[in-house]
Amino acid sequence: MTFMSKQSNNSAVHKPDFVFGKKNYVVMAIGIAVIALGFILMAGGGSDDPNVFNPEIYNFRRIRLAPMIVLIGFGIEVYAILLNPDKKKSE
Repeated sequence: MTFMSKQSNNSAVHKPDFVFGKKNYVVMAIGIAVIALGFILMAGGGSDDPNVFNPEIYNFRRIRLAPMIVLIGFGIEVYAILLNPDKKKSE
């Protein structure tokens, strides 16, 4: 019985502490979406027949644009990790 009385006195609900705030997770989700968009833009351009070369694999979208979008997405992820959600706005 003494155990139950000690437990009832210490029944304060502890709210779990997360490493990041809500703003961090929103920016991370945006970064993941940008990375996914880059990989989607990178897809395709192959040929069904291995004996036929398709020059579409070397177009601007797959060689320049898509990797740049993926790198921008990774930059957004780094920003989301380093973002301080508790920072007060100066008035």
